Amino acid sequence: MRRFLLAAAVWIVAVVPAGCEVVRLSLDGTINPATSSYVVRGLREASQAGAELVVLVLDTPGGLDTAMKEIMEAILSSPVPVVVWVGPAGARAASAGTFILISADVAAMAPGTSTGAAHPVAITGETAPEDDPTIQKALNDAVSRIRSVAELRGRNADWAERAVRESATATATEALDLGVIELIADSFPSLLAALDGYALPDGRVLHTAGLPVREIGMTLKEKFFSYLADPNLVYILLLLGLYGLIYEFFTPGIGIGLVGGGISLFLAILGLQILPMSFVGIGLVLFGVLLMVLDAFTPTNGILTVGGVVSLLIGSFSLFELEGTPLRLSWGTVAATVGTLTLVFLFIASKGLLAQRRRPRPLTTMVGLTGIAKDDLAPEGWVLVKGEHWRARAEGHPIRKGDRVRVVDQERSRLIVRREE
Repeated sequence: MRRFLLAAAVWIVAVVPAGCEVVRLSLDGTINPATSSYVVRGLREASQAGAELVVLVLDTPGGLDTAMKEIMEAILSSPVPVVVWVGPAGARAASAGTFILISADVAAMAPGTSTGAAHPVAITGETAPEDDPTIQKALNDAVSRIRSVAELRGRNADWAERAVRESATATATEALDLGVIELIADSFPSLLAALDGYALPDGRVLHTAGLPVREIGMTLKEKFFSYLADPNLVYILLLLGLYGLIYEFFTPGIGIGLVGGGISLFLAILGLQILPMSFVGIGLVLFGVLLMVLDAFTPTNGILTVGGVVSLLIGSFSLFELEGTPLRLSWGTVAATVGTLTLVFLFIASKGLLAQRRRPRPLTTMVGLTGIAKDDLAPEGWVLVKGEHWRARAEGHPIRKGDRVRVVDQERSRLIVRREE
């Protein structure tokens, strides 16, 4: 019996491959702290499970440099081979996605996909000038990084440098001819079939035939923070939060301004923790809002409002430090948000101030009602009208305590009464 069990164990070890599964990760969208956390977590789980390999399905326009660096480091240090496949057809690995593709153990693309265009861009989305010292420093750093990784993986380092310096791009076929990738596969199953028996440069041989595929998806938290990694959304939430609280300040009671403004502001703060922000930009935005609020109380003929709008616009475009990434704050978003909220704020503020300065008028009039004098009105005292005590002033004949009176006029909370014969 012992010999039978020993023989069975030896047969299982010999037949069953070392890896028990293929782990699939999907990165679809911008590269940000949330997506980098997802990829790093997926690689760690694959390593703990002893997976045969990890396939990262990539479709991205690029993203933040810090998040890209975290993904690259996780791929380069992963004990499990990592295959990056740009797919399906129509997908791209642009900007930071090019770095991730080149850092893989095996780089693959689907027909109809592209990669490249990794030149740094400015915060407005325009290509940065070469003579800008800051951009030049970032450019040289990016070139050095992508060349070193391409040389480590045995890929075309010259093309990788051109992708950064000249925004060079390549289709799947061109990338294969240039030595940027190793495989072209039109679908995920065909990719696994091509990888079966594939020998890595370090001598390891991949075995994918018959292995189950386990997909690791993003958690709800990671999806939520990934949505908040959009600078346009964070910017809109920030201004909605500020103006919502200002609206609540002008409106008595607790209402939609406090609820909506508070929630929007807290979500904006979460987004600002994800994206690289500038404290100078935050200060300019807050100062611009403050000037517009002060203009509602100070008759400056709109001077403070103009200054507030200028400060708000300058602060808007310096709010995020997004150089070198396709993530950008759109001019249209800034113009539409600032213009709309400013007009709404001015309308509400003006109406609120007019209402505060208008003399209060009672909802019902007391004129014509009768009552009893509780004091001698000489000329003022107290009267009882409809079961309520009112301060009153006598008009005409003197009024003694106990006389019946009729209300002939009302001045705010004081009644004008005459003795009723």
